[in-house]
Amino acid sequence: MSSPSVLFVCVKNGGKSQMAAGLMRKATGDQVKVYSAGTKPGSAVNALSAETLLEVGVDITAQTPTLIDPQLVRDVDLVVTLGSEAKVDPTPGTDFENWDTDEPSERGIDGIERMCLVSDDIASHVDALAARLATR
Repeated sequence: MSSPSVLFVCVKNGGKSQMAAGLMRKATGDQVKVYSAGTKPGSAVNALSAETLLEVGVDITAQTPTLIDPQLVRDVDLVVTLGSEAKVDPTPGTDFENWDTDEPSERGIDGIERMCLVSDDIASHVDALAARLATR
């Protein structure tokens, strides 16, 4: 049986999708093939996102924002969009889900405190998905 595969997508591929991918790699090791991409990728990984994950032993500092590849969307088992801005056209044979992630900036929380809350929220989604994938 082949390993399940997941593509995490956000708009810039510099924050949330990179965080989700890094946390999923930590949670599942080589048991799940993990990818991340953006619909309009930025130029670099968000420094606060990377700093937040380093505190839990996940290093995404060497990752580079990447444009979503339609072939990869067709090839993976699951595409997870993070937040409401990233849109990916449904593809037959690929499962899709959206994680409506916490956005503390809407409550006036910014900086590293915001990133810690975002990371915690994404981590809870990742843990639940990792558990689901382990039972496939």
